[in-house]
Amino acid sequence: MPEQTKIYFIHALTPLHIGTGRGVRFIDLPVMREKVTGWPVVPGSTVKGVIADHYGATEEARQKDEGLRTAFGIADSGMPTGGLPNAGSLVFTDARLVCLPVRSLYGTFAWITSHLALKRFYRDFEAAGQADGLSVPKDPAQDEILIGEVSSSALCQDGKVFLEDHDFKSVANEDTAKWAKKLAGWIFMEEDWKEEFKRRLAVVPDEAFDFFCETGTEVTPRVRIEEETKTVQEGALWYEESLPAETLLGGLVWCDRVFGSKDITQDKLMEQFCQEEIRLQMGGKATIGKGRVRVIFGKE
Repeated sequence: MPEQTKIYFIHALTPLHIGTGRGVRFIDLPVMREKVTGWPVVPGSTVKGVIADHYGATEEARQKDEGLRTAFGIADSGMPTGGLPNAGSLVFTDARLVCLPVRSLYGTFAWITSHLALKRFYRDFEAAGQADGLSVPKDPAQDEILIGEVSSSALCQDGKVFLEDHDFKSVANEDTAKWAKKLAGWIFMEEDWKEEFKRRLAVVPDEAFDFFCETGTEVTPRVRIEEETKTVQEGALWYEESLPAETLLGGLVWCDRVFGSKDITQDKLMEQFCQEEIRLQMGGKATIGKGRVRVIFGKE
Protein backbone atom coordinates (compact mmCIF):
# COMPACT_ATOMS: atom_id res chain seq x y z
CA MET A 1 0.00 0.00 0.00
CA PRO A 2 1.14 3.62 -0.55
CA GLU A 3 2.91 5.26 2.37
CA GLN A 4 0.11 7.82 2.73
CA THR A 5 -2.55 5.18 3.43
CA LYS A 6 -4.92 6.09 6.28
CA ILE A 7 -7.90 4.54 8.01
CA TYR A 8 -11.10 6.57 7.89
CA PHE A 9 -14.29 6.07 9.89
CA ILE A 10 -17.89 7.12 9.31
CA HIS A 11 -19.94 7.73 12.46
CA ALA A 12 -23.66 8.13 11.77
CA LEU A 13 -25.15 10.88 13.95
CA THR A 14 -28.65 10.39 12.51
CA PRO A 15 -30.12 7.46 10.53
CA LEU A 16 -28.18 6.95 7.30
CA HIS A 17 -29.83 5.92 4.02
CA ILE A 18 -27.45 4.99 1.19
CA GLY A 19 -29.99 3.42 -1.13
CA THR A 20 -29.93 1.05 -4.09
CA GLY A 21 -33.24 2.04 -5.64
CA ARG A 22 -36.36 -0.10 -5.47
CA GLY A 23 -36.17 -3.29 -3.42
CA VAL A 24 -37.52 -6.73 -4.23
CA ARG A 25 -39.04 -7.60 -0.84
CA PHE A 26 -41.30 -5.72 1.57
CA ILE A 27 -38.73 -2.89 1.95
CA ASP A 28 -39.30 -0.59 -1.01
CA LEU A 29 -36.12 1.48 -0.54
CA PRO A 30 -33.39 -0.71 1.03
CA VAL A 31 -29.87 0.33 2.00
CA MET A 32 -26.87 -0.81 -0.02
CA ARG A 33 -25.35 -4.11 1.11
CA GLU A 34 -22.31 -6.18 0.22
CA LYS A 35 -23.14 -8.98 -2.18
CA VAL A 36 -21.22 -11.71 -0.33
CA THR A 37 -21.88 -10.90 3.33
CA GLY A 38 -25.20 -9.05 3.11
CA TRP A 39 -23.82 -6.45 5.54
CA PRO A 40 -24.57 -2.74 4.97
CA VAL A 41 -21.87 -0.77 3.17
CA VAL A 42 -21.22 2.80 2.02
CA PRO A 43 -19.58 2.87 -1.45
CA GLY A 44 -16.27 4.67 -1.81
CA SER A 45 -17.79 6.72 -4.65
CA THR A 46 -20.37 8.11 -2.22
CA VAL A 47 -17.70 9.04 0.33
CA LYS A 48 -15.44 10.71 -2.23
CA GLY A 49 -18.31 12.56 -3.89
CA VAL A 50 -19.68 13.96 -0.62
CA ILE A 51 -16.23 15.07 0.55
CA ALA A 52 -15.62 16.71 -2.83
CA ASP A 53 -18.93 18.55 -2.45
CA HIS A 54 -17.95 19.62 1.08
CA TYR A 55 -14.86 21.35 -0.30
CA GLY A 56 -16.89 22.96 -3.08
CA ALA A 57 -15.39 20.77 -5.78
CA THR A 58 -17.84 21.69 -8.53
CA GLU A 59 -16.58 21.76 -12.10
CA GLU A 60 -16.37 25.55 -11.86
CA ALA A 61 -14.43 25.42 -8.58
CA ARG A 62 -12.01 22.86 -9.99
CA GLN A 63 -11.21 25.16 -12.90
CA LYS A 64 -9.94 27.75 -10.43
CA ASP A 65 -8.32 25.54 -7.77
CA GLU A 66 -5.50 23.22 -8.79
CA GLY A 67 -5.68 21.30 -5.51
CA LEU A 68 -9.37 20.46 -5.99
CA ARG A 69 -8.77 19.57 -9.62
CA THR A 70 -5.92 17.23 -8.70
CA ALA A 71 -7.66 15.60 -5.72
CA PHE A 72 -11.08 14.97 -7.25
CA GLY A 73 -10.50 15.09 -11.00
CA ILE A 74 -12.14 17.04 -13.78
CA ALA A 75 -13.94 16.12 -17.00
CA ASP A 76 -13.43 17.46 -20.52
CA SER A 77 -16.33 19.90 -20.24
CA GLY A 78 -14.92 21.55 -17.12
CA MET A 79 -11.30 22.04 -18.14
CA PRO A 80 -9.59 25.41 -18.23
CA THR A 81 -8.58 26.55 -21.69
CA GLY A 82 -5.78 24.41 -23.03
CA GLY A 83 -5.88 21.93 -20.13
CA LEU A 84 -6.42 18.19 -20.17
CA PRO A 85 -8.93 16.18 -18.13
CA ASN A 86 -7.54 14.13 -15.26
CA ALA A 87 -8.74 11.49 -12.80
CA GLY A 88 -8.87 12.33 -9.10
CA SER A 89 -5.78 11.29 -7.16
CA LEU A 90 -7.54 10.50 -3.86
CA VAL A 91 -8.71 6.88 -3.55
CA PHE A 92 -11.46 5.89 -1.10
CA THR A 93 -12.36 2.25 -0.54
CA ASP A 94 -15.89 1.25 0.46
CA ALA A 95 -16.71 1.95 4.11
CA ARG A 96 -17.56 -1.46 5.58
CA LEU A 97 -19.51 -2.09 8.75
CA VAL A 98 -17.40 -2.12 11.92
CA CYS A 99 -19.98 -1.75 14.71
CA LEU A 100 -23.76 -1.88 14.58
CA PRO A 101 -25.80 -0.34 17.45
CA VAL A 102 -28.35 -2.80 18.83
CA ARG A 103 -30.95 -2.31 21.57
CA SER A 104 -29.87 -3.78 24.91
CA LEU A 105 -31.92 -4.53 28.02
CA TYR A 106 -29.05 -3.16 30.14
CA GLY A 107 -27.15 -0.05 29.07
CA THR A 108 -29.77 1.02 26.49
CA PHE A 109 -27.76 -0.11 23.47
CA ALA A 110 -24.61 -2.00 22.52
CA TRP A 111 -22.10 -1.49 19.73
CA ILE A 112 -21.77 -5.02 18.37
CA THR A 113 -19.23 -6.49 16.00
CA SER A 114 -18.04 -10.00 15.18
CA HIS A 115 -14.91 -12.09 14.76
CA LEU A 116 -15.25 -11.97 10.97
CA ALA A 117 -15.97 -8.24 10.83
CA LEU A 118 -12.88 -7.46 12.92
CA LYS A 119 -10.78 -9.95 10.98
CA ARG A 120 -11.59 -8.14 7.75
CA PHE A 121 -11.01 -4.73 9.30
CA TYR A 122 -7.72 -5.91 10.79
CA ARG A 123 -6.36 -6.10 7.23
CA ASP A 124 -7.12 -2.40 6.83
CA PHE A 125 -5.26 -1.65 10.06
CA GLU A 126 -2.30 -3.62 8.70
CA ALA A 127 -2.40 -1.72 5.40
CA ALA A 128 -2.32 1.57 7.30
CA GLY A 129 0.47 0.33 9.60
CA GLN A 130 -1.74 0.57 12.70
CA ALA A 131 -2.19 -3.08 13.70
CA ASP A 132 0.47 -3.13 16.42
CA GLY A 133 -0.82 -4.63 19.67
CA LEU A 134 -4.09 -5.87 18.17
CA SER A 135 -5.29 -9.46 17.80
CA VAL A 136 -8.63 -10.54 16.41
CA PRO A 137 -10.87 -11.98 19.15
CA LYS A 138 -11.99 -15.57 18.73
CA ASP A 139 -15.45 -16.36 17.42
CA PRO A 140 -17.49 -16.91 20.61
CA ALA A 141 -19.77 -19.89 21.14
CA GLN A 142 -23.39 -19.50 20.03
CA ASP A 143 -24.58 -18.60 23.53
CA GLU A 144 -21.62 -16.36 24.44
CA ILE A 145 -20.71 -12.72 23.93
CA LEU A 146 -17.25 -11.20 24.40
CA ILE A 147 -16.87 -7.95 26.33
CA GLY A 148 -13.81 -6.10 27.58
CA GLU A 149 -14.33 -6.10 31.33
CA VAL A 150 -17.40 -7.55 33.02
CA SER A 151 -17.13 -5.21 36.00
CA SER A 152 -17.24 -2.01 33.89
CA SER A 153 -19.59 -3.19 31.13
CA ALA A 154 -22.89 -1.33 30.77
CA LEU A 155 -24.45 -4.38 29.10
CA CYS A 156 -23.90 -7.13 31.63
CA GLN A 157 -26.06 -8.11 34.60
CA ASP A 158 -25.49 -11.33 36.56
CA GLY A 159 -23.30 -12.67 33.77
CA LYS A 160 -25.97 -12.15 31.09
CA VAL A 161 -26.33 -9.75 28.15
CA PHE A 162 -29.72 -9.30 26.46
CA LEU A 163 -29.74 -7.87 22.91
CA GLU A 164 -33.18 -7.48 21.34
CA ASP A 165 -34.78 -10.91 21.96
CA HIS A 166 -31.48 -12.79 22.33
CA ASP A 167 -29.62 -13.55 25.53
CA PHE A 168 -25.92 -14.36 25.81
CA LYS A 169 -23.51 -15.41 28.54
CA SER A 170 -20.90 -12.67 28.99
CA VAL A 171 -17.22 -13.60 28.73
CA ALA A 172 -14.40 -11.16 29.52
CA ASN A 173 -11.87 -11.02 26.70
CA GLU A 174 -8.56 -9.14 26.61
CA ASP A 175 -8.48 -8.80 22.82
CA THR A 176 -11.95 -7.23 22.87
CA ALA A 177 -10.76 -4.73 25.48
CA LYS A 178 -7.82 -3.76 23.25
CA TRP A 179 -10.10 -3.22 20.25
CA ALA A 180 -12.45 -1.14 22.37
CA LYS A 181 -9.62 1.11 23.50
CA LYS A 182 -8.16 1.41 20.00
CA LEU A 183 -11.44 2.23 18.26
CA ALA A 184 -12.58 4.59 21.02
CA GLY A 185 -9.34 6.55 20.75
CA TRP A 186 -9.67 6.94 17.00
CA ILE A 187 -13.37 7.68 16.66
CA PHE A 188 -14.23 9.82 19.69
CA MET A 189 -12.58 13.01 20.90
CA GLU A 190 -14.41 13.40 24.21
CA GLU A 191 -13.23 11.27 27.12
CA ASP A 192 -16.75 10.48 28.28
CA TRP A 193 -17.68 9.10 24.84
CA LYS A 194 -14.52 7.02 24.78
CA GLU A 195 -15.57 5.46 28.06
CA GLU A 196 -19.14 4.91 26.85
CA PHE A 197 -17.86 3.08 23.78
CA LYS A 198 -15.55 0.83 25.80
CA ARG A 199 -18.44 -0.02 28.15
CA ARG A 200 -20.72 -0.95 25.24
CA LEU A 201 -18.53 -2.76 22.70
CA ALA A 202 -19.33 -6.47 22.38
CA VAL A 203 -18.28 -9.27 20.00
CA VAL A 204 -21.19 -11.55 19.10
CA PRO A 205 -21.02 -14.87 17.20
CA ASP A 206 -20.73 -14.49 13.43
CA GLU A 207 -24.19 -15.99 12.83
CA ALA A 208 -25.76 -13.61 15.35
CA PHE A 209 -24.03 -10.66 13.68
CA ASP A 210 -25.50 -11.73 10.32
CA PHE A 211 -28.95 -11.83 11.93
CA PHE A 212 -28.62 -8.38 13.51
CA CYS A 213 -27.33 -6.90 10.23
CA GLU A 214 -30.45 -8.24 8.54
CA THR A 215 -33.00 -7.24 11.18
CA GLY A 216 -31.33 -4.46 13.18
CA THR A 217 -31.68 -1.64 10.66
CA GLU A 218 -34.38 1.05 10.88
CA VAL A 219 -37.40 0.45 8.65
CA THR A 220 -39.72 3.46 8.46
CA PRO A 221 -43.17 3.51 6.83
CA ARG A 222 -43.84 6.61 4.71
CA VAL A 223 -47.05 7.88 3.13
CA ARG A 224 -48.04 10.53 0.62
CA ILE A 225 -50.93 12.90 1.44
CA GLU A 226 -53.61 14.02 -1.01
CA GLU A 227 -53.27 17.77 -1.54
CA GLU A 228 -57.01 18.50 -1.50
CA THR A 229 -58.35 16.08 1.10
CA LYS A 230 -55.25 15.90 3.34
CA THR A 231 -55.74 12.12 3.61
CA VAL A 232 -53.42 9.30 2.63
CA GLN A 233 -53.30 8.85 -1.12
CA GLU A 234 -54.45 5.41 -2.19
CA GLY A 235 -51.51 3.05 -2.78
CA ALA A 236 -48.96 5.66 -1.65
CA LEU A 237 -47.41 3.71 1.23
CA TRP A 238 -43.77 2.65 1.13
CA TYR A 239 -41.04 1.48 3.51
CA GLU A 240 -37.54 2.96 3.74
CA GLU A 241 -34.54 1.30 5.36
CA SER A 242 -31.72 3.18 7.11
CA LEU A 243 -28.69 2.38 9.19
CA PRO A 244 -29.47 3.46 12.77
CA ALA A 245 -27.80 6.42 14.41
CA GLU A 246 -24.45 5.53 16.05
CA THR A 247 -23.51 3.04 13.30
CA LEU A 248 -19.74 2.89 12.71
CA LEU A 249 -18.16 2.05 9.35
CA GLY A 250 -14.56 2.19 8.18
CA GLY A 251 -12.33 2.01 5.13
CA LEU A 252 -9.03 3.14 3.64
CA VAL A 253 -7.97 6.29 1.82
CA TRP A 254 -4.71 6.99 0.03
CA CYS A 255 -3.33 9.21 -2.72
CA ASP A 256 -2.63 7.61 -6.07
CA ARG A 257 -0.32 9.02 -8.71
CA VAL A 258 -0.83 12.79 -8.97
CA PHE A 259 -2.31 13.74 -12.32
CA GLY A 260 -2.19 17.12 -14.03
CA SER A 261 0.16 18.94 -11.64
CA LYS A 262 3.89 19.15 -11.02
CA ASP A 263 3.69 21.31 -7.89
CA ILE A 264 1.23 19.31 -5.78
CA THR A 265 2.49 16.22 -3.96
CA GLN A 266 0.66 13.21 -2.53
CA ASP A 267 1.48 14.34 1.01
CA LYS A 268 0.01 17.79 0.39
CA LEU A 269 -3.24 16.35 -0.93
CA MET A 270 -3.64 14.00 2.04
CA GLU A 271 -2.87 16.82 4.47
CA GLN A 272 -5.33 19.19 2.78
CA PHE A 273 -8.32 16.88 2.37
CA CYS A 274 -7.82 13.88 4.69
CA GLN A 275 -6.57 15.33 7.95
CA GLU A 276 -9.32 16.99 9.99
CA GLU A 277 -12.65 15.53 11.07
CA ILE A 278 -15.47 16.55 8.71
CA ARG A 279 -19.20 16.74 9.44
CA LEU A 280 -21.28 16.01 6.36
CA GLN A 281 -24.70 15.09 5.07
CA MET A 282 -24.49 11.75 3.26
CA GLY A 283 -27.14 9.80 1.40
CA GLY A 284 -30.83 10.52 0.96
CA LYS A 285 -33.57 12.22 3.01
CA ALA A 286 -31.45 15.27 3.83
CA THR A 287 -34.48 17.56 4.27
CA ILE A 288 -35.80 15.45 7.16
CA GLY A 289 -32.46 15.31 8.98
CA LYS A 290 -31.17 11.95 7.78
CA GLY A 291 -27.56 11.26 6.90
CA ARG A 292 -25.66 13.54 9.30
CA VAL A 293 -22.26 11.88 9.77
CA ARG A 294 -18.77 12.46 11.08
CA VAL A 295 -15.86 11.39 8.88
CA ILE A 296 -12.73 10.83 10.97
CA PHE A 297 -9.30 10.30 9.45
CA GLY A 298 -6.66 8.31 11.30
CA LYS A 299 -2.92 8.78 11.31
CA GLU A 300 -0.64 7.33 8.64
